[in-house]
Amino acid sequence: MQEQQQPSCCRRKHTPRDEQAKRKLVNRLNRMIGQLGGIKKMVEEDRYCGDILMQIAAVESALQALGYVVLQDHMESCVVEEIQKGNTAIVDEAIELVKKLK
Repeated sequence: MQEQQQPSCCRRKHTPRDEQAKRKLVNRLNRMIGQLGGIKKMVEEDRYCGDILMQIAAVESALQALGYVVLQDHMESCVVEEIQKGNTAIVDEAIELVKKLK
C-alpha cells in the first residue's frame, strides 16, 4: 500500500518547537493582529493616508521579521534533519522558500 503524501500546508515538524519558542512566535503574531485591527479602525475613521501607510509598513516589517525567525528554525531543524536522512531535495525547497520571503 502506497503512503499518501500530505499537502505541504498540512505537514508537521518532526521535532516540535519548544514551548518558549512557540509562545514567542504567537506573541509576535498577536501583536500584528492588534496592529491590523488598529489599521482597520484607522480606515473606518478616515484617518490620514500617510498615517495608515506607516502602520502598514510596520506590520509588513514585523511579518518579514517573523518569516526570518521561522526560516531560521526551518533551516536549523527541518532542513538539517532531512539532509541527515539523505533527502537533499530539501535544499531546493529551502531555496524556493527564501525566494518567496524576499
